[in-house]
Amino acid sequence: MLTSKQRAYLRGLASTEDTILQIGKNGINDNLITQVDDALKARELIKMSVLETAPVTAQEAAYSLAEATKSEVVTTIGSKLVLFRRNPQDIKIELPKAKKQ
Repeated sequence: MLTSKQRAYLRGLASTEDTILQIGKNGINDNLITQVDDALKARELIKMSVLETAPVTAQEAAYSLAEATKSEVVTTIGSKLVLFRRNPQDIKIELPKAKKQ
């Protein structure tokens, strides 16, 4: 589970990233889930966009894909969404430490 500080840090990183995948009229299917899974494995943080022709909103798509790929939703803004999943074998993004309770 991401803290608000970690989420804010990831949002900042994502703002400079390019959109690498789009959700179109076919919506969320097995092929898209596989692409998202592979992209998360390679990059940890991915930015996607939802086209106007898509049958889902960015928020619906974000939570659906997060569940399917066991990733976390960083943010959804308009038609854009950002997902994050740590790759324990190849850590690319060092998150700020969570405060001890």
